[in-house]
Amino acid sequence: MSHDPAQVYQPEADTFLLLRAALAEVRPSDRVLEIGTGSGHIARHLSPVAEVVATDINPHAACCARGYGVEVVRTDLAAGIRGPFDLILFNPPYLPTLPEERIDDWLEYALDGGITGREVIERFAAEAGRILAPKGGILLLISSLTGLPETSAIFKKSGFRVFIVAEESLEDEQLYVLRITRD
Repeated sequence: MSHDPAQVYQPEADTFLLLRAALAEVRPSDRVLEIGTGSGHIARHLSPVAEVVATDINPHAACCARGYGVEVVRTDLAAGIRGPFDLILFNPPYLPTLPEERIDDWLEYALDGGITGREVIERFAAEAGRILAPKGGILLLISSLTGLPETSAIFKKSGFRVFIVAEESLEDEQLYVLRITRD
């Protein structure tokens, strides 16, 4: 299958911030999972350092990432993926999106966080413990539009600890990379 680049989330400020945080965190012995790899930019930059597997629900993104040599599985979040992973990376769709704002294309999966901006994050939090190594960590990128206290509470409720490890100000939002570990 050839892919349509217009249907793939291309690297932006959030991608680069998560990549910097991941490069500071990753160890050569780590088994890494990047959920929602998009273009594969982060996974391909980590591949020389550690064993990396990526997922994306979007067939155009999966095809694009494969074109860059990324080992990618087309699936929803981590469905069908077996852990454990020492490091899980996720730049989820975090934009609050009303039903009438949806555009109904593949790129929408990279952007639409539901009404609160946290719907996909909540699904991920419920599943993360299944694939995370006992001493592993998650790096999750969110925006101030998503709600830092609310997002932290989702993970704390599931028995995780949450720390901010990187942040960056943009014109209309603040980006955060959260490091999430088991309590």
